[in-house]
Amino acid sequence: MRFFCFSLLLLLTFSCTNTKTNRFQPIDYIPENTSVVLKTSNLESLKSSINNSDLLKKFSKTKSYTNLESQLEPITLLKPKGDLLICFSKPETDSLEYTVITKYDKQLVKTDSLPNYHAEQVVNSKQSITKSTYNKSTFYSTVIDSMFIASSSLNIIEAAFNNNITQNEELEKIYNTTSNDRTLSALLKADNPVLKSFFIEDTLALSSFTNYLAVDIDVSQNEIYINGITKANDSTKSLINIFKNTVAQENQIQNITPSNTDGFLSFTFRNFENLKTSLKAYKKQDSIPTNTELFNNTVEVGVIYQDNDRAIVLNSIDVIATEDVLISEQNIIDTFRETEIYSFSKSDIFSNTFSPLITFNNATKYCILDNFFVFADSMDFIQSIITNYQNKTTLNEKDVFIQAKEQLVDASSLMLVANPATLKQVVSKNFNEDLNINVDDYNISALQFIYDNDFSHVNGIIKKGKARAEENAVSEELNIKLDNDILNSPQFVKNHITGEKEIVVQDIKNNLYLISNKGKILWKKQLQGAVLGHIEQIDIYKNGRLQLTFATPNRVYIIDRNGKDVSPFPMKFKDKITQPLAVFDYDKNKNYRLLVTQGKHVLMYNDDAKLVKGFTFKSADDAIITTPKHFRIGTKDYIVLKTTDKLYILDRTGKTRVKPKTSYAYSTEPVFVYNNTFTTTGVNGHLISVDTKGNVASKNLNLSEKHTLTTSTKSLVAQSENKLTIKSKTIELDYGNYTAPGFFYLNDKIYISITELQTHKIYLFDSQAKLLPNFPVYGNSPIELDNINKDRNLEFVTKGESNSILLYQLN
Repeated sequence: MRFFCFSLLLLLTFSCTNTKTNRFQPIDYIPENTSVVLKTSNLESLKSSINNSDLLKKFSKTKSYTNLESQLEPITLLKPKGDLLICFSKPETDSLEYTVITKYDKQLVKTDSLPNYHAEQVVNSKQSITKSTYNKSTFYSTVIDSMFIASSSLNIIEAAFNNNITQNEELEKIYNTTSNDRTLSALLKADNPVLKSFFIEDTLALSSFTNYLAVDIDVSQNEIYINGITKANDSTKSLINIFKNTVAQENQIQNITPSNTDGFLSFTFRNFENLKTSLKAYKKQDSIPTNTELFNNTVEVGVIYQDNDRAIVLNSIDVIATEDVLISEQNIIDTFRETEIYSFSKSDIFSNTFSPLITFNNATKYCILDNFFVFADSMDFIQSIITNYQNKTTLNEKDVFIQAKEQLVDASSLMLVANPATLKQVVSKNFNEDLNINVDDYNISALQFIYDNDFSHVNGIIKKGKARAEENAVSEELNIKLDNDILNSPQFVKNHITGEKEIVVQDIKNNLYLISNKGKILWKKQLQGAVLGHIEQIDIYKNGRLQLTFATPNRVYIIDRNGKDVSPFPMKFKDKITQPLAVFDYDKNKNYRLLVTQGKHVLMYNDDAKLVKGFTFKSADDAIITTPKHFRIGTKDYIVLKTTDKLYILDRTGKTRVKPKTSYAYSTEPVFVYNNTFTTTGVNGHLISVDTKGNVASKNLNLSEKHTLTTSTKSLVAQSENKLTIKSKTIELDYGNYTAPGFFYLNDKIYISITELQTHKIYLFDSQAKLLPNFPVYGNSPIELDNINKDRNLEFVTKGESNSILLYQLN
């Protein structure tokens, strides 16, 4: 699925007026009557993130989506290096038009190899404008002062040359509040023909709620998170401004909302009289035609939704005072679970006072639960609220709400929480067609507005609920699809900002991806060749910020967290690099040495990409067959190189430190330090150990010629045919095609992994060669196991289908 369906939820009208400005950035070319402004600083990341969004896939079959997808197809031709704006305009009588704006460079558009692309100059135009056709879509483009502009409308392109176009200064301020490190940013005006409402009640139309929104949007596989601001210029015309002279209080309606309801609306205030005054001004009333003494000690009002039923909840800070106001309304009509239920005669007081926030005017009954006063018409609904409150089965106790609260604030002026049915109801209001979508997995959605000095903060989350996993269960957390098939095994790297782990992987077109542990593709970078071996991390500036470093057949890269090359890298080599890059940090002081292997030669560079002159090793007698290794035994450093018949054990300068007294025919397995000896295997499967004096020992492990080996300093793991040996214990597996075992030491425990590629099974064993519960699981590559976030559970990453990455969690 492509990435533009999200804009279906965001379309708006955004006019540009007022102050003239110099045009040197993309926003200076936003057309008049623009309907939506979407901004991304990484188009590839945006496409990949939305391709992997489970929720957005559900809209792919709607007519609105397919029409927009077809219209926007030319945008997929662009490869921008900076910010890209996608603007939508809707003339009064015409269909929706789009405009794309970004900085121009020679690599922006490559159309030479496209069979369905045709371009020609617009003959009747006084400016240099290109008319292009791609498949069935036609668009126009030009370059003005190094800014590339493309549009479905020729009139918009012609108007872009008008230097007298004025620009809205406020628009620029709004634009500058958006972030560059989120999936997408959107600038939205409320009076648009598509996005009509965020709320359940028809009275809360977006056009009367605010003037505009500026939000950053994070899209990951199982959730969408929104953060930004909204502002209304005229305090008497927009509903959000009724909170202008109030102070947001902690939302507590979730503490009394049954977990099986459709959701709730909550609004808070410190002083009811201030809110009352603002409501009168908004509704252009001299007074509210109701005695509002009932609300004088209230700091929160809520509406709980259940099908067609409504319950109004008052959160009182003085229960006795609120009860005194209700003294004339204490006619008991029922007692349920020792809670008295009273009749209520002023059923329209809530709609008279709080409309349009509340329209329910049939509250004929009420009860009191601690500091909550609950009003409703349905006796069954009131009894359900009492039952769930007493049983502690309210929304606040539900796992999905607890998870969602991590992305929200405790105190908000206005808050909507919705279950899947309500989410679908709200979304459907913004489409001109019946939505045949299933959002049942999205157990919780929430939207918050927090008023603050003439504007409001906005938080929103739509989240797929995650059930509490059973103990020892292995749960699939993410299934991330890439644009192309995967070339190598995914691995974890550290995010130095959060301390958590992320995923790095390469596809068959040599694109390198960095992916968050929530499945968001942070960036995608084209490399010159396939990555050799494992990607390492270094701190080249010694400031705690980590970079990725690795070799391809003709390059050595150092790439920063944002996917940018660190100068003077990449280093380019004419001769082929034949082994993965080795990174040494002898004294753990971040003075790195980068070892590049080319056949039988080893070159040592520092992190300035300069040869280390003190390293004197010239050449091995034959091709080096494993990655160079650095070990420290006692106080001495050892550099170990391996050919088919020789181990070179060197000191830091490249001089021989240990000369093995016996030569051997070696396998291609790496060299390890095991029991203070340099340990590897021979082609005959024997274990070969060389001590620091050069003594060589051989031990028959009964390994076949095709075998693999890995060790820690005290533990040895070997695999041969269908036999896996962990320490001194050997277990027999089914015959198959096995990867090399993985060795992981985490939380004072040893884990050994191995993957059978024909049956796609991943096995995970403990140090006693015991298979962990619920294994094997599905996978198609070696795994990497680690704790990638702030919980206690371990996760592992592997290849799934040919173009997908799987992330599992051990519970």
